[in-house]
Amino acid sequence: MNSQNVPIISIDQLHRPQTLRQLDRACRDWGFFQVVDHGIDPQLIARLQREMKRFFGQPVAVKRAISRTEDNPWGFFDRELTKNTRDWKQVFDYGPENSGSIRPQWPITQPELQLVIQSYYSACEALALRLLSAISVNLEMPAHCLSANFESEHSSFVRLNYYPPCLTPAHPEGLQTPAAGHLGVNHHTDSGALTLLLQDRQPGLEVFREGQWHGVEPLEDALVINIGDIVQVWSNDHYRAALHRVTTHTSASRYSVPFFLNPAYSTDYAPLPSMTSSADPARYRAINWGEFRSARVSDDYADQGEEIQISRYRNATTVSPIPRNDVTAV
Repeated sequence: MNSQNVPIISIDQLHRPQTLRQLDRACRDWGFFQVVDHGIDPQLIARLQREMKRFFGQPVAVKRAISRTEDNPWGFFDRELTKNTRDWKQVFDYGPENSGSIRPQWPITQPELQLVIQSYYSACEALALRLLSAISVNLEMPAHCLSANFESEHSSFVRLNYYPPCLTPAHPEGLQTPAAGHLGVNHHTDSGALTLLLQDRQPGLEVFREGQWHGVEPLEDALVINIGDIVQVWSNDHYRAALHRVTTHTSASRYSVPFFLNPAYSTDYAPLPSMTSSADPARYRAINWGEFRSARVSDDYADQGEEIQISRYRNATTVSPIPRNDVTAV
């Protein structure tokens, strides 16, 4: 694994030209970066980490009492698949309630968990929309052009991840799924717009760039940001969603908290007009988020063949993806 690390950006003055240039380079060159001076209360983060460890420390039977289902994605789950291969992790997902069967589930023995997760969700939502505004400017669109897709009934959610010690860790060099042993999460890109990740001090997150895996160093008071498939489509491949994975350890546990910024299910997304021209036409046809997300989530539950990717929506008449000394998401 290469020791080169992802960019680190101070975002206390996010819309300064210098910061916007740093953000643009990070999105073009990596698809991953870390942010400091992000404004989320350190005490809130400490409370979240404490309550997360309390929750995952309970017996499995207690956690499975609030298991998520195919009809309701919010709750506990410990049998998720990536690349049709079981992940070595447990998760708890929280997202907004809708008028149907989708509703949050909470452990009745831990009321503090609901309060801290909802507070952290709100903080991440505000920060993610700030970052999206800056990305919109860098994509030569008005600052609030993209935020309309997230103003009502958006499908963003917070996930608590617990990676227990694993007696058979795997660490393949390339993009293969392990023939033996386990990864915490196999290689993938995130399907939404942006992901904001809170790491603990235990290494494990890796990003694939220039044919090698690079560890993302856990930094105190930093959040890891990565762009997802939606931003790749909006940018017409000028920004690329990076492949990433999580490794396991024989004796150490790892905890992390991603916030996934996802639009309303009714959203259709396609390359922005500012990112297309007669010389560089739209590389994707329009994608409906609800349909795409539904197909992607179904792969989390069972081996249903090829995992859905945005490459299915690529226009056949356009040229191959813009090169970045990298590989197309597989």
